[in-house]
Amino acid sequence: MATDNRINFWRRNVKVPGRYPKDTKPKFNNLKSKKASSFHEFARSTNDAWDIDDEEDEDFLRNPSPTPLGLHSSTQNQQQQQQQNEAGHTESAVSHKPSSPVTQAGNLQNVQEEEDAECEHVNGKVIKSSSDAYLSTSSVRSTLQKQQSLPVRPIIPLVARISDQNASGAPPMTVREKSRLDKFRQLLASPNTDLEELRKHSWSGIPREVRPITWRLLSGYLPANKERRELVLKRKRDEYFGFIEQYYHSRTDEHYKDTYRQIHIDIPRTNPLIPLFQQPAVQEVFERILFIWAIRHPASGYVQGINDLVTPFFVVFLSEFVTEDVENFEVAALPLDTQRNIEADSFWCMSKLLDGIQDNYTFAQPGIQNKVKALEELVSRIDEDIHNHFKRYEVEYLQFAFRWMNNLLMRELPLRCTIRLWDTYQAEAEGFSHFHLYVCAAFLIEWRKEILSMIDFQGLLMLLQNLPTIHWGNEEVGLLLAEAYRLKYMFADAPSHYKR
Repeated sequence: MATDNRINFWRRNVKVPGRYPKDTKPKFNNLKSKKASSFHEFARSTNDAWDIDDEEDEDFLRNPSPTPLGLHSSTQNQQQQQQQNEAGHTESAVSHKPSSPVTQAGNLQNVQEEEDAECEHVNGKVIKSSSDAYLSTSSVRSTLQKQQSLPVRPIIPLVARISDQNASGAPPMTVREKSRLDKFRQLLASPNTDLEELRKHSWSGIPREVRPITWRLLSGYLPANKERRELVLKRKRDEYFGFIEQYYHSRTDEHYKDTYRQIHIDIPRTNPLIPLFQQPAVQEVFERILFIWAIRHPASGYVQGINDLVTPFFVVFLSEFVTEDVENFEVAALPLDTQRNIEADSFWCMSKLLDGIQDNYTFAQPGIQNKVKALEELVSRIDEDIHNHFKRYEVEYLQFAFRWMNNLLMRELPLRCTIRLWDTYQAEAEGFSHFHLYVCAAFLIEWRKEILSMIDFQGLLMLLQNLPTIHWGNEEVGLLLAEAYRLKYMFADAPSHYKR
């Protein structure tokens, strides 16, 4: 009975957080409405900028995408791209209306960026890795029938830049940066890596060159013992693709088709301004990762927002083999074994993250409800003026902080900032489940002046849902984390009664 309730709750034809009711559009002049007395009332009244037509859902159910286990070859991708170019790009499969400040900010790029649209995409150089030959390449290759709904963009807007500077154009490292990198390499090369020492050095950011292996270690995916790492990697990668062979064919079964349909719809929305995530090979990887995770975690299954959590891991593990623009890199150009290793590592590290915050995604999302309540109490103690300002104009914390908790601020910050933020989250004890609360509080206080200047409900809500972080980089994230650290030790008892 509980399973039926959960499935019905998340079906797309029911009013759930993140959707408009059919044939309706947001009426901003009516935003100020009666307060929701329960989470379910809030869920039924909360809208997002995504709207899926019934016709598209029916078409999907009639023609489910038969994505086999294999990965695209570069030749297949080139042929498909050539066919698309000759066809002149037909109508999109899924309607795209950016709902986040990240995607909406892409529309605000200056005229100069639009004029630079003629620039050519150049793939990064591929570096050989000792892990290339870990897994077998026996997999069937095919294409998605309903591919991404956004064409590859001719430019990368600032919001989509994954690094503050591309590796090819980065200035020489400072003495301090070189010293930090040497310290990381020394720790990682030791027979048994001191994880506490590694966390201490990672808190203030991890050098790009050693971030992939450091993330694997800090997430608990790799053992500290250096001699065991290759064997563990091979075993875990084989285990993941064993799941693929055992379960992925069931995506079209009656029991799982709703889950797979929602995953298939959500993936093209993932970072739509970055061409990397609009590649068929990458979208297939995300479909497999999310579907396997969902069926292995029936208590929550797939919930919208989990798709975002794959992207930082995928980008970081891809960067191990790319020396230039990750945003434009053609993943299908990599050896098949390397693609498979990146996919498996992304799955396991995302699973480790979600193990600590799974109550965010179970039925009615109690973890998010508790965290939003804790944020409200924390802000009332940190800055009474902001708290009273929200009360005066009847702004509920759930109306803006739901997404902050559900997506870990990924739709509020550029991806480059998320990666830097996660360096600290993985170094901090309970970073994703507990420290994130203080980061959200610091993030809110960061916009204190702008918040207090808004004197109407609509203006406040629009500001909180579209905070201008497009130009943020490592410096801004570092200051945000420093403030969150200060708040953690000044108000550490604020959310304690929500943890019982």
